[in-house]
Amino acid sequence: MFGKLSASIFLIVFAAVGPVVGQTSSGDLLPFATFDQASEAVLNDPHDLVIGPDNRIYVADKFANRIAIMDKETLKLVDSFGESDLASPHDVDFDARGRVIVADTGNDRVAIFELRGGKAQLVESLSDGIFRPEGAVAHPNGRIYATGSGTGNIVAYENGKLIAQATGLSGAHDVEVDREGNLWVADTFNQRVVKFSPDLQELQSLNDPVYGWLGPRYLDIDKAGRLVVADQDAHRILLIEKDGTLVGVIGDGLPGVGPNKFDDPEGVDIWGPAYYFADSDNNRIVRYLLVTN
Repeated sequence: MFGKLSASIFLIVFAAVGPVVGQTSSGDLLPFATFDQASEAVLNDPHDLVIGPDNRIYVADKFANRIAIMDKETLKLVDSFGESDLASPHDVDFDARGRVIVADTGNDRVAIFELRGGKAQLVESLSDGIFRPEGAVAHPNGRIYATGSGTGNIVAYENGKLIAQATGLSGAHDVEVDREGNLWVADTFNQRVVKFSPDLQELQSLNDPVYGWLGPRYLDIDKAGRLVVADQDAHRILLIEKDGTLVGVIGDGLPGVGPNKFDDPEGVDIWGPAYYFADSDNNRIVRYLLVTN
């Protein structure tokens, strides 16, 4: 992603090759990635996640009121922070300075932590204009953007000050940044995914019935501009081309455990050809690998 730090872990040019896409004989879209590994159920309703500059996975572990830290290769829980500061965190990101940006939903703020000597210190809070923020992202332009699920908006902060907002959202969750610097928002209760300019002008809305949205929550964007969106209430992960074409789906629409099964998936992070998903109601993180042609 380009609001969150990422790099390739395999020596393949996956963005140029692209995922295998197509349909079964019955017309169903094929999975675009294959199951690789799952963590133990050591989390408590994990939401969004990001791989940090130290190559570890940072997870907004909602009901544990913490940011859980996991090993990227083994998916083992190795550390955590925020238990005394956070309430129902939903999203986590890193800015260019290496600070941790958290949508601290239960405290109605964006909480900013510095990591010093293996410890996290809360250094700043942003709360103007939002109620129950469920998404937060650090933009390359230096701004922090957050969605207010309770206020139906997306806001922009610069130097700690609220400078812009767009309204008309409903229960909005994630916000991510693409290669052009535009923002993609999961507008959950409006059952769509929306693109905004950095100045929060609406540019595009993915609301066609073909997506079958039931509750899009969190997403990520690969190097080719494809969206990978967790549709929580449909128990599916969708792959959408930059032009809006739906080209792949993981999950059959029913909750479960096992390959190609999720129970209320939420978080998404792309790391090279690996996709990391928060399989929320199964209380685990799962890794899938890109299927290439």
